[in-house]
Amino acid sequence: MDILKSFRHPDEIYALLRFKLGGCEAVMPRNNQGELSPTLKQCYKYLKLTSRSFAAVIQALDGELRNAICIFYLVLRALDTVEDDMTIPNDVKIPMLRHFHLNLQDTHWSFHDSKEKDKIVLEDFPTITAEFQALAPVYQEVISDICCKMGNGMTVFLDRGVGSLHEWNEYCHYVAGLVGIGLSRLFSASKLESPEVGRDERLANNMGLFLQKTNIIRDYLEDVLQGREFWPKEVWGKYGRKLGDLAEPDNRQQALHCLNELITNALELVPDCIAYMTRLHNQSVFNFCAIPQVMAIATLERCYNNPAVLTGVVKIRKGEAVKMMMGVSNVEKVKAIMHYFTSQIESRIPKDDPNAERTREVCSKALACTRTAQEYTTSSIYTPLYVSCGMMVAAIAYNYWSQISAVYSDFL
Repeated sequence: MDILKSFRHPDEIYALLRFKLGGCEAVMPRNNQGELSPTLKQCYKYLKLTSRSFAAVIQALDGELRNAICIFYLVLRALDTVEDDMTIPNDVKIPMLRHFHLNLQDTHWSFHDSKEKDKIVLEDFPTITAEFQALAPVYQEVISDICCKMGNGMTVFLDRGVGSLHEWNEYCHYVAGLVGIGLSRLFSASKLESPEVGRDERLANNMGLFLQKTNIIRDYLEDVLQGREFWPKEVWGKYGRKLGDLAEPDNRQQALHCLNELITNALELVPDCIAYMTRLHNQSVFNFCAIPQVMAIATLERCYNNPAVLTGVVKIRKGEAVKMMMGVSNVEKVKAIMHYFTSQIESRIPKDDPNAERTREVCSKALACTRTAQEYTTSSIYTPLYVSCGMMVAAIAYNYWSQISAVYSDFL
């Protein structure tokens, strides 16, 4: 079990127990849903079914923004389900993607031929459109616009891989940057954040790119095994004839050089992520944005120069994740976390890495913008046996494992 890895880190065990004993309420307070309409209750049910973690952080948002982002998520989940479904022929899929936003004006449209695990959001799309049409017009405009742009963008890379770094940025923009832009516009529309947050599309886009690039880097093996290529050929082409060749043991050193170059590229976005979060004032919005960002920087640190990325999935410990979730109450604490993990990467740059100088330069810029009086530390000691056993008994007694897994599992 992943939890056993945290017994060398007493601070993580403490965070896990605090989380179960009520600490989670400080990060993701539960909002009363007793007065929701039947269709809105169903939408929140679908939200929990399709993304347990984002269900928690969305439900912790303040005011009417909560429902707007719930519907935004479900609309894009339905769109993404169409894009992911390899059983839908392209002559059917491409028009569906391009015109999907028009379904928001049709309370009867649904699709019952999907084989994807989240097909329920397509089969019962009328429930989602009913609540979409109940939103204020300002929210409807944002959701429809982003759905239109994303659907059209998805068709660009439907039958080809990602070639250049420019195309990598373009792909990440379509699938994640647009989400960041849409969310930012919703934040501003709700009046919980300033108009500036919604207007600055560059920072919002780069918030999404940072998360998406982290996902793509981490999911190398899973994507290769499924015949998908999301690492840009402009980078991996320097190190192998085929992307899948990087997983071969004989190509390990070249593969690590490629991995490190992509992580360096992702780290270039850290200053913009910090600049974006500095502008946020509402606590629920800040938590919503900050938690995935600190998970991403920790994941990049764990992946850096790590051959395990090429043979499996590299994840941060759940205790570590919960500790960070409970420690992002303000931008200075976020800076401390990002500074810590960036410094860890900088300390491990191989001397023979062809991108070593560039990585040091990028890390230096990230460290400069995350410098703060706050401090983030991790303990790594072997606790006495009786303490570890006591912690394990407490953990089992409170039966927290499923709750923690639900909150953590889908952030990245």
